[in-house]
Amino acid sequence: MLRGGGAHPRRGAFFPQSGEEILHRGATTSFAAMPGAFATVSMIISSSRSKPGNGALADLPIVWESCPEAGPIPPHRPRIAMKILLATAALLVLLAPALPAQDWARATLEKSPRHGEWVTIPEGARSLRAFVVYPEVKGNAPVILVIHEIFGLTDWARDLADQIAAVGCIAIVPDLLSGVSTDGIDGAREAISKLPPDQITADLEATIAYARQLPSAREKVAVAGFCWGGGEAFRLATNDRTLAAAYVFYGTPPTNPADFARITAPVYGFYAEDDARVTATVPATEAAMKVADKTYEPVIYPGAGHGFMRAGEAPDASPANKAARSAAWKRLQALLGKL
Repeated sequence: MLRGGGAHPRRGAFFPQSGEEILHRGATTSFAAMPGAFATVSMIISSSRSKPGNGALADLPIVWESCPEAGPIPPHRPRIAMKILLATAALLVLLAPALPAQDWARATLEKSPRHGEWVTIPEGARSLRAFVVYPEVKGNAPVILVIHEIFGLTDWARDLADQIAAVGCIAIVPDLLSGVSTDGIDGAREAISKLPPDQITADLEATIAYARQLPSAREKVAVAGFCWGGGEAFRLATNDRTLAAAYVFYGTPPTNPADFARITAPVYGFYAEDDARVTATVPATEAAMKVADKTYEPVIYPGAGHGFMRAGEAPDASPANKAARSAAWKRLQALLGKL
């Protein structure tokens, strides 16, 4: 087991701006998409400003004009307005941090010179959506199957696929919640946790089959998974003997020791020191892979938390997550170069 590079930060209170909890599936949530909620808050603020004794509330800007499609301000009583204000303000506290976490990844993706596109992959009676990014290279390229986090196919997952394509690989990330409607973070978590394992495997294999028939693809396919997707990448390695490699980012291992014997690809692990739920499984996984005579090379990054590949890119990244992300990305680039 190796320890990754990077300084260890001072321990402190947890703030959710860099944690999993602030991301929304689909990465499209914004106030502009919720004119009704925005208008309600603006309406109440506008009314309350004109009343004496409102303190700091009277200093808030009037933002109703930013959302004219919401319609005219209806009459309402002050006490009802204040109740609505308190309830809506609580909602906005929960939603507001999600915006910058969505926007920075989307902005980076929009500046990419590489070709990315949505495709539809038939899988039995279902249609699977996937996002593909092509590298700018002269010859055929290996394929990297990217398995998204428990939040679904977010803009960060698509941006990561673009970054992998920049290294010289075709990157394809399927939306494993294709055809499923979810409501926010908890909805995505719940929906993903209920996906049948056989359906997940079938979707991943259908994605691999699609990618292999691309004219610019080489036969060689590897898998990279993150968070929940990291566990699925490890599990896929037990079911697909054609994989060239599996890159497991803070994902849990198979629970059945007999599954390790079916692995043929080398497994490279990327783990966070401050992620005991997952990282505590590494010693037993090392032992099980050694007994099965399989290649398993885990690295633990000091001071990093779960999800550091995403959190380490965010504008508010902690020093430890930023260092871990940088070191892990350099390692992944080197590994991809060997395909």
